[in-house]
Order: sequence, then structure tokens, then C-alpha cells
Amino acid sequence: MGIVLKSHRFRQEREADWQRLEDLLDRFEGRQRSTLTNDEIIAIPVLYRATLSSLSVARAISLDKSLLEYLESLCTRAYFCVYGTRTTVIERLVSFFTGEWPCAVQTIWRETLFAGALTLLGAFVAFILVHHSPEWFGTFMPEGLAQGREPTASTAELRGTLFGTHGTHGANGLTIFATFLFTHNAQIAILAFALGFACCLPTALLMVYNGMMLGALFAVFLQHGLALEFGGWILIHGVTELFAVTLAGAAGFRIGWALAFPGECSRLEALARAGREAAIVMAGVIVMLGCAGLLEGFGRQLISGTAARYAVAAATAILWGVFFYRWQARI
Repeated sequence: MGIVLKSHRFRQEREADWQRLEDLLDRFEGRQRSTLTNDEIIAIPVLYRATLSSLSVARAISLDKSLLEYLESLCTRAYFCVYGTRTTVIERLVSFFTGEWPCAVQTIWRETLFAGALTLLGAFVAFILVHHSPEWFGTFMPEGLAQGREPTASTAELRGTLFGTHGTHGANGLTIFATFLFTHNAQIAILAFALGFACCLPTALLMVYNGMMLGALFAVFLQHGLALEFGGWILIHGVTELFAVTLAGAAGFRIGWALAFPGECSRLEALARAGREAAIVMAGVIVMLGCAGLLEGFGRQLISGTAARYAVAAATAILWGVFFYRWQARI
């Protein structure tokens, strides 16, 4: 009898708040959400915490089961109202592409410039060495990746690598080639990002080496009078691909810098903040590499004119530049 009276008194003292919270939740979950005033919206989390406290007390003093079940149900509904997601998948994607991703890229602009400078440095060094001594080519370019683009190849053979299909016949062959290129480029980008945890040095070396491969190839084609054609061949997909790899390296630099120099924050806090920014950038990098794979596997094979290739390269450069840096992105 005492427990029943205790339960009745406990309910009587707090039931008004529970009923108000239940009414607000009914309106929020139904079609009357727009009728909620600012004061009522603010009241929901306050009432939720009060109801959660009531549930804790009810459990401690072992009140009747029906009351416990009612409070648990009410608290569960209020939790999803206060903390649950309020956006659809489409809304999240729009938010990512119009705000979160461009903002994260803008945040690491210094690291992006540094990664790009290292790539250009590597390309310049390799170009000078291979141009003056072709024996250096094998040092920078693995044999499996060269695919006939070597100093010993004839001009006709090199031209064939720029305008041939490399054994890809029909749509199926192009699809397989694009898939392979996407996987390969994604692995490079992820490696550049992951190596940033080792205080940036391995990422820096990878950026330099990636540029060296490009510089070595350019030297070979320049010596055969095919520099202009090579530029169109590489840039139709390279603008997107190289920018994606550069962003991946920049994300790795952001992680490594936060680890080595956390500043006023603790090292764990600095890593957490840098990790969130870098993760957003890397999610976008995968999208860019997918676009680069399509351009390399399809566009470069189907577009054989050098001028047309340069036009596509210029269009992608403008697109990415405007997308990332034209406006101040907001999250």
C-alpha cells in the first residue's frame, strides 16, 4: 500500500511536466511541427532532462512497472527529438558538397600549396636529370608503369601511347581500364594521407616522388618533340587527379603538423580537430579520383584531339577552382 501511495504522489508532483513534454513530442513528430513556438522548442530539452531525472529516481525507489515503462518510452522519444538527425540523405549530400567539403579544403590551403610545391619540385628535378641523362629515367619511373613510354622508344611508338587505346577495346575494356586507374590513384591518395601521421616526412617524400614520375615522362616526350601532345594527354585527367592527390597529401600534412605541433591544445585535441577536417577532405578526394578515373579511362581514350584535351583540362581546372575557392563556404 505504501508503494502505491508513493508512486501516486511521485506521479502527481511531476505529471504536469511529463504531459507537457508528451504533447510537444506529439506535435513535433506529427504534422504540427511548424506550429511550435521558439519557447516550446527550447522547452523540449529542458523537459527531457527533467523527465530523465524522474526516471532515474523512479528506478532508484522501485516504483511500479507501468510508470517506469511510461517514463522510459517518453525519454526515448524525447532523446530522438533532441539528439536525432533531422536531415535526409539528400540534404546531407547537399550540405557536404556546398559547405563542408569546400570549407575543409579552404582550411588547409597552406598545406595544399606546400604539397603542390613539393610535387612541382620533384617534377623539375627529375626533368632536368632525365633531360641531360636519360639513364635516370628508370630511377624515377617503375618499368610496369612506363608501358612503352621510355627514352629508347621511337617517336612513332611514343605517339601511339598518346593516341592509341592500349588494348582497351569497346565499352567493357574502357570500363575495366577506368576501374583499374581509379583503384590505383585512390591507393596513392590514401597512402599520402596515411603517411601524414609520421610527422609529415613520408608524405613529403611521396609528393616529391609523384612529381618526379611526371617530370621524367615529360622529359622523354619533349626530347621526341611531343611535349604539347603529352601535355594534353596527361592534363585531361591530370588536373583532377593531381589536385586530388595534392589534397590528400595536404590532409596528411594537417594531421602530421597537429601531431608534431599541437599548439595551445593538447595533442589529442589537436589531432581530433585536424582529423575531422582531413576526413572531410579525403571523402571529397575519393569523389575527385572517381572523376579522374572516368576522364582517364573514357575521356582520354574517346577524345583524341590535343586541342580538345586541353579544353577539357582547362574546364576542369576552372570548375575545381570555382568550386573550392570562389566563395567563402559555410558549414
